[in-house]
Amino acid sequence: MAEEKRFAVLIDADNIAPKYTNSILNEISNKGTITYKRVYCDWTGNGASGWKKVLLKHSLTPIQQYSYTYGKNATDSAMIIDAMDILYGGEVDGFAICSSDSDFTRLAARLREAGKMVIGLGESKTPAPFCAACNEFKFLDRIIDEDDDKEDRTVKQPAKKSDNKQNVKVDTKPKKEEKDDETSITPIEKIAAALKDIILANGNESNGIDMGELGSRLQKRYPDFDTRNYGYSKFSIFLKTFDFLSMEHIGTSINVFLNVPEADDGMEKRIIEMVRSHGEKGINLGSLNSDIKNEFPAFNPKEYGFSKFEQYIRSLDGLEVRNTTPLNKKVYAK
Repeated sequence: MAEEKRFAVLIDADNIAPKYTNSILNEISNKGTITYKRVYCDWTGNGASGWKKVLLKHSLTPIQQYSYTYGKNATDSAMIIDAMDILYGGEVDGFAICSSDSDFTRLAARLREAGKMVIGLGESKTPAPFCAACNEFKFLDRIIDEDDDKEDRTVKQPAKKSDNKQNVKVDTKPKKEEKDDETSITPIEKIAAALKDIILANGNESNGIDMGELGSRLQKRYPDFDTRNYGYSKFSIFLKTFDFLSMEHIGTSINVFLNVPEADDGMEKRIIEMVRSHGEKGINLGSLNSDIKNEFPAFNPKEYGFSKFEQYIRSLDGLEVRNTTPLNKKVYAK
């Protein structure tokens, strides 16, 4: 059995709430063994009160960092210095940087340059550059454990009722919901397009692509990808929601296939007519592509198993592609 990876968990308590502690530790425990558990904060301030019970429960090490200047986040510098000390100590295989702050983008990139695995954990408001700098990024507000919610509710004390009704203020304004464009979570449309590209580039018609390989390549393309961001607990269940995919057990593995639609005879005949209308002069490959999309807006060669438009045209009987110049290709009717 391979030795588990060792991780250093560094938590920026200035912008990570204590309710996420279980989720953070559980996520990293799934990856390996946690050797460092440090929480950075100005523990003399009022904002640290929610963390004090959590420190004892999870045996977290508090790191004191005074705020020397109002409005400046001094904990960032302390975390970065400690991370580099741990890196040069050579005692860990990876780092978990727990923050929603983009100031850690360069740190994540530097740790990866040193060959360490970097897992970022923050809320969905985390800027995209920080997410992209990590090997993986987990959105805590999407994967928070139910136990964390319960723990957070017990920490908060109910407000005392006041007999003076004049002092009671009721906020009647509805709370604004978080907009999708304010998050760094990759849209489902991009995930769908990436699945198609990965299968076309790495799969084959007979065996498709191994589901594990598909998930690994998708994670490398979008470090923030996690099926729980979209409401699913397993990758296999998530894949079943795409009607352009099918899965099959081959041996001991599950392989994923791209469902290629039946050829549209009417569309193919129309494309051939377009080319023939240009006679012996032919038509530029790019111009033909534009004409087809104007007449068939939903046309996409990838839907028919071709990664490029040129390969799709070459597959049609009655058409041929020629290089008229080194940089120009034309389509002719046979």
